[in-house]
Amino acid sequence: MAFVIFPTPFGACGLAWSDAKVVRFQLPEETEALTRERLSRFGPETVEEGAPPWVHRVVARARAHLGGEAQDFSDIGLDWSLVSDFQRAVYLQTQAIAPGLKRSYGEVARALALGPESARAVGVALATNPWPLLVPCHRVVSASDKMTGFSAPGGVRTKTRLLALEGAELLSE
Repeated sequence: MAFVIFPTPFGACGLAWSDAKVVRFQLPEETEALTRERLSRFGPETVEEGAPPWVHRVVARARAHLGGEAQDFSDIGLDWSLVSDFQRAVYLQTQAIAPGLKRSYGEVARALALGPESARAVGVALATNPWPLLVPCHRVVSASDKMTGFSAPGGVRTKTRLLALEGAELLSE
């Protein structure tokens, strides 16, 4: 495994990969050093130019998305062996949410043919998403359309920034 750190309009992001699959996508931490530290457990750092061509394409698309050009990342190879079958089902439902749109945790649960009591389990699965942005967990909000929990760096502020960047309708208080 290896990883690369790359600049984006949001800050330094990172991507770790193995073979032809993304193992981890890292949204910017407070500093580039923290982003690097978070990814260092996935192997040695590689300079971007030394990464495989498919990694260059993912990096370019992430930069474009974070620069305001919405991307659909559902075609990117993810290492599904890292997650449970339930998490995978939740992540696939989440990938189906187009940029600029939002769904509630309950709506995702219903799409999986689960009852409303499963909304919390959907939230737990999204909180452990190893590929934020590529699996757009920021597009899942509370039933009242409020910005709730976001475990990626920056928390709800980052979630709100991503949704605003994608043109989602946001409630003001």
